[in-house]
Amino acid sequence: MINKIAVLPGDGIGPEVMFEALKVLDIISEKSNVNFSFTKSLVGSSAIDAEGHPFPDSTKKICEDSDAILFGAIGDPKYDNNPKAKIRPEDGLLEMRKFLGLYANVRPVKTYDALLEASPLKKDIISGTDFVVYRELTGGIYFGDKGISEDRKSAFDTCSYTSKEIERISHLAFKEALKRKKKITLVDKANVLDTSRLWREIVQEISNKYPDVKVSYLFVDNAAMKIITNPKDFDVILTENMFGDIITDEASVITGSLGMLPSASVGDKVSLFEPIHGSYPEAAGKGIANPMAMILSTALMLDLSFNMKKESDIIIKSVEDAIKNECVTQDINNKNFYSTQEVGNWISKRVKDQF
Repeated sequence: MINKIAVLPGDGIGPEVMFEALKVLDIISEKSNVNFSFTKSLVGSSAIDAEGHPFPDSTKKICEDSDAILFGAIGDPKYDNNPKAKIRPEDGLLEMRKFLGLYANVRPVKTYDALLEASPLKKDIISGTDFVVYRELTGGIYFGDKGISEDRKSAFDTCSYTSKEIERISHLAFKEALKRKKKITLVDKANVLDTSRLWREIVQEISNKYPDVKVSYLFVDNAAMKIITNPKDFDVILTENMFGDIITDEASVITGSLGMLPSASVGDKVSLFEPIHGSYPEAAGKGIANPMAMILSTALMLDLSFNMKKESDIIIKSVEDAIKNECVTQDINNKNFYSTQEVGNWISKRVKDQF
């Protein structure tokens, strides 16, 4: 059997970190006798340049026909700096989530002892942090009606949620909580927003089906503060689209680098795996990008899409060993660092040695 993987390197540093991740998967395939087929396609700015759309039909077809999707990053300054641009790379990411039904973004946040000094937060605050955020991906303000007046003096964005959208990700989060410390925190703004009140109402109903899970509720502003002051208090965080976007980027400072955080976007038919660091165009082509989040995203893929927990754990252990042996990129150690390729090679060799 061949496991078909759509490979979407995307923009900025995406192609560089993707290259290192695929090297690791080649070794996994060689050592485990599991066959992967990689089909590359365009997305984001590169797709706009080539085909006039950030998520073209050719890429849609490849994604639909695959068992999993590996995605690098989307974004280009030439669009960021043009407020009148009619189409943007990020539009492709939103359309991809909607088209593929990728309704749940899963982002683990974990500290590594060897990286505690790299975080701007105090060691005693972040040491032992290990939580996961379940962020709803296909509803909310990013997908609601929006517009700007012709005179450009007013604009609106509508936040909307259905009970189905809330229920399906909530069940995923509760099931994950059962595997962990049986704690879940709903992050909302129920004191102000009707959509948040609906979230809270439905989560309270669903919690009756999971009596072993303790549920707590936090307004997003309070949650943002607690993530920085007491991150060890969290186990599973459940939240809506925009709040999840913000607090997961905030949580990245806990690990010491955006380059350490993988993520999964789960759908009913196919799931997508990506680092959360974005395209980082300033670093593109310089060999300084951290490939670890992309490599850890492949570990998530092996576990969640292909039931290869052993191989996933080997990759995770190899990344941890690279950190312990100080084989890291400039974002983690700006005095004694290695290139993107050197870090990727070190991890690949470590993976090979563990079989």
